[in-house]
Amino acid sequence: MKKSLLILFMFGTCVYAEAQHSFNAVVKSRATLQAIAGASIFEGSKGLNANDSGLVTFHNLAAGKHSFTASFVGYAATTITVTLPDTVLHEILLVPEEKALEEVTVVSSTRTNQRIENSPMKVEVLGNEEMNEENTIKPGNIASILGDVSGVQIQQSSAVSGNANVRIQGLDGRYTQILRDGMPLFDGFSGGFGILTIPPLDLKQIELIKGSASTLYGGGAIGGLINLISKRPTYKQEGMVTLNQTSLKESNINTYMAKRNKSFGYNFFGGITHQGAADVNKDGFSDVAKSDAIIVHPKLFFYPSSKTTIAVGYTGTFETRKGGDMQVIKANADALHLFYEENMTSRNTGDLLVENSIGNGKKLDLKASISSFDRAINTNTHDFKANQFNYFTELSLFVPKEKYSWVMGINATGDRFKKLSGAPIPLANFDNNTVGAFAQYAGKLPVNTTLELGLRADHHFQYGDFVLPRVALFHRFNEQWATRLGIGLGYKTPNALSQQNVEYSIEDIQPLTDNVKAERSIGYNAEVNFKQKFSEHTSLFINHAFFYTQINDPVIATVQANNNVTFSNAGSHISSKGFDTYIQLKLDAWELYGGYTFTIAERDYLPSNQFMPLTPKNRFAFVVVHELEEKWRFGLEGSFTGPQYRDGDSRTPGYMFMAALIERKFGDAVSVVLNCENLLDYRQSKHEALYTGSITNPTFKPLWAPIDGRIVNLAIRWTWAKGK
Repeated sequence: MKKSLLILFMFGTCVYAEAQHSFNAVVKSRATLQAIAGASIFEGSKGLNANDSGLVTFHNLAAGKHSFTASFVGYAATTITVTLPDTVLHEILLVPEEKALEEVTVVSSTRTNQRIENSPMKVEVLGNEEMNEENTIKPGNIASILGDVSGVQIQQSSAVSGNANVRIQGLDGRYTQILRDGMPLFDGFSGGFGILTIPPLDLKQIELIKGSASTLYGGGAIGGLINLISKRPTYKQEGMVTLNQTSLKESNINTYMAKRNKSFGYNFFGGITHQGAADVNKDGFSDVAKSDAIIVHPKLFFYPSSKTTIAVGYTGTFETRKGGDMQVIKANADALHLFYEENMTSRNTGDLLVENSIGNGKKLDLKASISSFDRAINTNTHDFKANQFNYFTELSLFVPKEKYSWVMGINATGDRFKKLSGAPIPLANFDNNTVGAFAQYAGKLPVNTTLELGLRADHHFQYGDFVLPRVALFHRFNEQWATRLGIGLGYKTPNALSQQNVEYSIEDIQPLTDNVKAERSIGYNAEVNFKQKFSEHTSLFINHAFFYTQINDPVIATVQANNNVTFSNAGSHISSKGFDTYIQLKLDAWELYGGYTFTIAERDYLPSNQFMPLTPKNRFAFVVVHELEEKWRFGLEGSFTGPQYRDGDSRTPGYMFMAALIERKFGDAVSVVLNCENLLDYRQSKHEALYTGSITNPTFKPLWAPIDGRIVNLAIRWTWAKGK
C-alpha cells in the first residue's frame, strides 16, 4: 500500500512538474531594436503586458506547442509559435505600421529602459522629429535647438572665435557634462572649443537631465547632462541630403545614409560647412568668424545573434576658423590692422559598443572610446599648438525583475594635455585619470511609486576619492497627476582649461597650484506634472519644477593686473535656485509650447554684488507651429531674456528674440524651408560697442546678447527610404 501511494505521489509530482513550464520573451521594435514597454502579449485568452524593459513571462504552461501574439499601438501584431519546455529568451520584433499614432520614446540616459514618463530621473528628449526640423534651420550645429529648452542658456564666450558653452539652471558651462552615446569626450582643452558644432542630422535625439546626474555618469554633471544619441540603421534603406544657404554667407551640405540586414548594418554621415566672415555692426571686426568645417561619421554594426549587437565607429571633425580685424581676414593687414585669431582643430574619435542579452532580460554592455583633439591657435602675437587625448571604457550590467531592477558597472576615464609646438605658455603638460564603480536600484513601491537609490565611488589619481549617493522618488497620483523628488551629490576636479563664460587667451592662463582642491556639490529637485489627453489629436502637458544646487569650494578664475589668469578655491559657495515651468498643448494641427524659468544664481563668497554674471533672473520662451494639409508648416517662436548683471554692478537691458519659418512639403521626399532668425534684429552692438581699446589691440566685452543680427536661410531636404 505504501509503495502504491509513493508511486502515485511520484507520478503526480512528475505531472505537476511537467506543467510548470515558462515562456520568456522581450518585445522590441524591428525598426530601432529598442524595447517596447507596455506591449500586450496573448496566449489564448490569457494576456500580459511587457514591463518597462519589454520583458514578459508566462508561467504554469503545459508542454507542447503554444502560440503567442504581441501587439502595441502603432505596430502590426506579430505571432510566434514555440514548443515547451523551452528556456530561450525569445525576441519578438514588431513592425511599425505606416500610420503609427505615436512613436515610442526610448531613453538611454536613465540606463534602466523605463518609460520616460514614469522614470524617477527626469529626462527631457529632443527626438528624431526635432533633429530633422533643426537640420533645415541650423544644419551646422545644435546650439540653437538647445537654447530653445527652458532652463538652458547658450553663452557665447568669444566675439572673435564665436565659441560658446551650454549653461543649465544658471550655472557655468563647465558644470554641464556633454556625452556622446553615454561617453564623455568633451572636457578641458577638448571641451573648450567647438563642442556645439555637431550637425543635428547626425543625431537620433538629444537627452537632457537638469540637475545632478553624477552618480550614473561621474564628475562634472553638476548643473546637468546632455547626452547626444547617434542614429542606428533600420531594415529600410534610408537616406537624406540637406542643402542650406543663409544671408550671412553660410553654406551647408549634409548627407546621411543607413541600412541593416540580419547580420550587418551601417550608417554614414558627412557634412561640409563654409561660413564667410561678416562684420554686422561695421566696426571693422568680424561678428561672425570665417570658417570651413568637414565632419565624417561612419559606423558599422554587426549582429552575430539576435542577442548581440556590436558597433564600431569613427568620427572625424576638421575645422579652420578665423576672426578679428576684417582687413586681416581679407589678407589686407598693415601696421594698424593686425589683430586676428585663427583656430585650426581636428578631432578624431573611435568608439566601440557591445550589447549582449544574457537571458531573462539581463543585458551586459561594453562601451569604449578614444579621442585625439589637436588645436592650433595662431594670433598676431603668438602661435601655439597642443593635443588632448581622451579615453573612456565602461562595463555595465542591467538586471530587470518584475518589481525592481539593478544597473551596475565599472569605468575608467582620463585625458592627457600635451603642448606640441609654438610659443611657450605657462601651462605644463598634465593628465587626469579616474576609475569608478556605480550601482543603481529602482524598485516599485505600493500605490504607484518608484524609488531609485544610486551610489558612485570614484578615485581620481590626483584629487582622491569621491562617494556620490543619489535618491529619487516618482509617484503617480492618477493618470493626470504625478510628482518627482530627488537629491544627489556631485564633484568637479580642477582644470585650468575648463570652459569659462569669458574666453581667456591661453598665454595668460596660469597652471593650477597644489592647494587647489576639487569642487563638491549637492543638488535638489522637486516637480509636479499634469497631463490630459482629450482626444486622439488633442493633449495638454504641464510641468513645474523647483531646483537648488550648491557648489562648495568653487574654483574661480581671477584676472591679475598683468592679465595673468589664476585659479583658486573661493572661501564660500555658489548657489543656484529657482523654478522652471513649461506647458505643451497639441490641438489638432496646432502645437504650442511655452516655458518660463526663474533663476537666482549667486556667488556667496563675495561680500556684495553676489549675482552670477550674465545670468538672467527671468527668461520666457514660446513656440507655435501649425501644419496645413500635410503640405505646409508654419512656425513662430520667441524668447524674452531679462536683464543680466555684469561684474562691476552694471546691468544689461532685457531683450526679445523672434524667429519664423515656412515649410513646403512635396510628398514624403522633398521639403523646402524658409527660415528667419532674430526677426527683430536685436544686437548687443546696438546697445554698446563690443570692444574697448585700439584697433590694433582691442579688448572685447563679455557677450550677453546676439551679435550676428537677422539671418535668413533657405534649405532643401531630400529624403528617401526603401524596404520595410
